Amino acid sequence: MVTMAAGSKAKEEAASAAWRLIFDYIVATAADRVAVLDRLGITPAESRALSSLDPEAGRSMRALADEWRCDPSNATWLVDRLESHGLARRVAREGDRRVKEVVLTAKGKRMRGDLVKSLYTPPRDLLALALGDLEALSAAASKLPSRRTLA
Repeated sequence: MVTMAAGSKAKEEAASAAWRLIFDYIVATAADRVAVLDRLGITPAESRALSSLDPEAGRSMRALADEWRCDPSNATWLVDRLESHGLARRVAREGDRRVKEVVLTAKGKRMRGDLVKSLYTPPRDLLALALGDLEALSAAASKLPSRRTLA
């Protein structure tokens, strides 16, 4: 009979082993993501900013700074970068012109779509797994809480 403490320790060890494998795989495939950003001509920070903007609705500078967990001046700098690439623009919020919202331009929407599609394309070695393994991996991953999705 497995005691509660022993069961908890075994579960913690299994979670640690699973996380190590997931994390190591993410690190090992970083070059694939960097290649996508290089092709698009944007930095990792710019890609994060671009992916956090809704294609259909603007976001206030304050909301972006809060999501990005940065000082508002850093959010301003990052939005300046998106604007310099022609990917976003600031507009006055309807009803309160003091608040500036950041909206994607047509070019920004296209690039965001390309970014999302490219980043969500599975690596070849993942596609090499058997269908049953992929289904089991997907089923287990679907039980984790979603923190954020790009789509």
